[in-house]
Amino acid sequence: MKKIMCILLLCFTGFLSAQIPNQLSNSEKVYGLSKFWQEANYNFVYLNKVDKAKWDSLYKAYITKVQETENDFEYYRLLQKFCAFLKDGHTNVYFPEHIQDSIFNTNFGKYRLFLTNIEDRAIITRVNESKKKEIPIGTEIIKVNGTQTSDYLTEHVLPYISLSTDYILKDWGVWRLLEGYAGTSYDLELKLPNGKIKNLTLTHSITEEEEVYPPFEERSLLDMKWYDNDIAYVALNSFSDPKIDSLFYERIPELKKAKALIIDLRNNGGGSTGIGQEIFNHLTNDTILYGSKFQSRLHVPSFKAWGRWTEEKDTINDSWAKQAYLSFRDEYYHNFPYSPDTLSVAEKEFLKDKRIIVPTVLLIGHNTASAAEDFLIFADNQTHMTKIGEPTFGSTGQPMLFDLPNGGKARICTKKDTYPNGKEFVGLGIQPDIEVGKSLSDYMENKDPALEKAIELLKGEK
Repeated sequence: MKKIMCILLLCFTGFLSAQIPNQLSNSEKVYGLSKFWQEANYNFVYLNKVDKAKWDSLYKAYITKVQETENDFEYYRLLQKFCAFLKDGHTNVYFPEHIQDSIFNTNFGKYRLFLTNIEDRAIITRVNESKKKEIPIGTEIIKVNGTQTSDYLTEHVLPYISLSTDYILKDWGVWRLLEGYAGTSYDLELKLPNGKIKNLTLTHSITEEEEVYPPFEERSLLDMKWYDNDIAYVALNSFSDPKIDSLFYERIPELKKAKALIIDLRNNGGGSTGIGQEIFNHLTNDTILYGSKFQSRLHVPSFKAWGRWTEEKDTINDSWAKQAYLSFRDEYYHNFPYSPDTLSVAEKEFLKDKRIIVPTVLLIGHNTASAAEDFLIFADNQTHMTKIGEPTFGSTGQPMLFDLPNGGKARICTKKDTYPNGKEFVGLGIQPDIEVGKSLSDYMENKDPALEKAIELLKGEK
């Protein structure tokens, strides 16, 4: 068996070497690694949470490893693994376009598979139309290339993904479980919904069949419907397009009839905080809104130099010594001036008779991210609002983008966002007041337990 696996590995490596360019010189490879290491050391806002001795040791080891990569794909994969050590959702390494365009995730020629993490299992939740009977929705991938799926994820997938929260890492790991270059093959062991075991070998190539089952759900920027006659449901699916504000304004006369309200943010990956705030202004009587507080690292070389000889006891009642002490440890920060957002006279006049203040549920989940999380921070002190669902994505900030050799890109998170009182949510997620997840049986029966809980709660509060 080991001989067969070695032969297959050699064949696959030979295929990759023939298909993927090896255009980078060793000096360029070392430069790209060093560039990322340098930018992280100077600009990564969460460097204080990193084991710096291990980080530096890893860098030294990778100087040799990057030079041993056989092609640009292997090189960038190694940089992604190096980046993943930082565990931040806004800190990433990206393939050059000429490589990225040849990487597949769901396409396997005659097959197309979409995976979802449900109850910590890799579940097939969508296939191409012609394969829906052969591979029913709800089928679980239990082995990949002879290895238990959980072990395969741990060894071959998760180490290459940089994310802030463990549960999102699991989600993305399952989603990218079968990601690979054209020609990559996987031997899968599947457990069908009826309990039967099926073996299947898949190879990445273009799938020409466009129809999938179940069909992709079409989501508008804003979706609205009614439950129990007087509970209004509004899905705010993105804050990236200012048009959503106008769409919401158009619905206000109708929403004023509601005795309770559900705002669904579960598919809102963010955008502009200001766009979301325009809508939030209509959901509160407050004229002063408390948004996120943020800071960035402040590097003054002389202070860092002085900090080498500064001890903690020297910092007592001495701001100069304190800055030196913290600078040497890469823990000195610039706190951006903070003040709550106060509505102007014109904004107050505009909002007159346009506010919807009723018992409100905010539906949240793993895909509620960035500006949508900022929306939740505004909502944190609203007594008429209840968060139901699952913890949010748990990552935001201001990334700094820079170039890597031969068309690659990377970004480093430079800004730390917190609640106004300093409470952290990056790496933790914003927690629901009532946690409601979705089981495999819920998925198979097309149930939405979080929405059901919201309706149940609001019926009792109207």
